[in-house]
Amino acid sequence: MSVTLALTAGLGALAVLGVPFAFAIMGVSALALVLADIEPAFLAQQLIAGSQSFSLLAIPLFMLAGEIMSAGGMSQRLVEAAGTLVRHRTGGLAMVTVIAALIFSAISGSAPATTAAIGGIMIPAMVRAGYSAPFAASIAVSAGVLGPLIPPSIAFVIWGIVAEQSIGKLFLSGVVPGFAIAAGLLVICWWHARRHGVPKQPKADWAEIRRAFVAGRWALLSPILVLGGIYGGVFTPTEAAAMSCLYALVIGLLVERRIKLADLSGIVLGALRTSAMVTSIIAVSTGFGVLIAQEQIATSFASWLADNIQEKWMALAGLNIAFFLLAAVMDEIAIMVVLGPMLIAIANKFGVDPIHFGSMIVVNVAIGMAAPPIGYCLFVGMAISKQSLASITRAIWPQIIVMLIVLMLTTYIPEFALMLQ
Repeated sequence: MSVTLALTAGLGALAVLGVPFAFAIMGVSALALVLADIEPAFLAQQLIAGSQSFSLLAIPLFMLAGEIMSAGGMSQRLVEAAGTLVRHRTGGLAMVTVIAALIFSAISGSAPATTAAIGGIMIPAMVRAGYSAPFAASIAVSAGVLGPLIPPSIAFVIWGIVAEQSIGKLFLSGVVPGFAIAAGLLVICWWHARRHGVPKQPKADWAEIRRAFVAGRWALLSPILVLGGIYGGVFTPTEAAAMSCLYALVIGLLVERRIKLADLSGIVLGALRTSAMVTSIIAVSTGFGVLIAQEQIATSFASWLADNIQEKWMALAGLNIAFFLLAAVMDEIAIMVVLGPMLIAIANKFGVDPIHFGSMIVVNVAIGMAAPPIGYCLFVGMAISKQSLASITRAIWPQIIVMLIVLMLTTYIPEFALMLQ
């Protein structure tokens, strides 16, 4: 009982105190080892084991690819190409943000990277065009969360490792929910611009459209290279991440020539900072997960849930509510890794398809990236727009409602997520 208390209440207390999750997990794991009289070397062994997965290499590689492509101007090319198609419509400039983020998500796989790359260009442009700064930031933030849903997705890589499921199948399960959220965001862009009388932008002629797409061809080819290689059986998701980095380097250094060799150290360091945070949580959580399994916390909770909640739909609703509340105060990656065994045990108890369940989890993760008060993308949007958390929060609720509707569709209509399987 004391070990269980240390693992649950101890982690909760450290999280409330604001201790970084990697250190919090390591601390409670070490305390549990002492209480259980287990050799301390166990923690070091599990730390090494948790960082040895081949699939785990995809995370820093996709993050690095996103950083290189942003620095190399690919995000600017995507914005220009998308702008020629929809900027002249009601809400067109905000729609450009959504469409550019949708394409960039298929390059970076990361919500914060997508928000930063597209938001850095589009938030100032939207403000100049007559949109309010809070709304401009909220659209960039909500469009950024397409990153975890559109393949290749870092969140799906992590869940695939945790749940031991096919990463390729998980990638496909995020496409329809991702496009559904994008469609909902486009409607919000139109509604906001019409309600507030935001002026339309001039329509691009065919010559300008052609120039924009010719200039952006290298950026537009990147998702085809990565996803075509994965589903064509040419390489694994991890190898695809390495190819994405190589492609971005070649285009940035030799074709676009916007990156100098001297810039590479800063680009690599930027990617390392982000990926180190994610991979450290995954590594230290391996030992934590073994202790959770040893104490049978996950299976006991799943059994209790199955005994007390007979209806599958109620159990899934409870999981969604719990995940939404946890994501508001806890790191989404930590939730997936730390609570993964418990979530999987519950899904197994109620006979939920593991790929469908993975899609449901990652849609929750995407919402958490934009949900107040600690969504990563919110802070990126705040930094770019210089707006307060409160002002962006007031503006983003319509987008959050759209995401919750898509979450309900994903949860209760398995075919919605599994359509492309």
